[in-house]
Amino acid sequence: MQTIKQEAIDAISKMPEQVDMDDIMYRLYVIDKIRKGREAADRGDVLSADDLKKEIEQW
Repeated sequence: MQTIKQEAIDAISKMPEQVDMDDIMYRLYVIDKIRKGREAADRGDVLSADDLKKEIEQW
């Protein structure tokens, strides 16, 4: 398993040379959200489709 730092370095190194800081920050943000989502799913910290529908109806 890669460290977070190595994952960030790998993601940035795969980007084009002429990339701006906003694109780098967005890529790292998305990677972080995916990682956190996977960790939540592994812990079972998720909503069922029915629970999500009920929550949306309350909006």
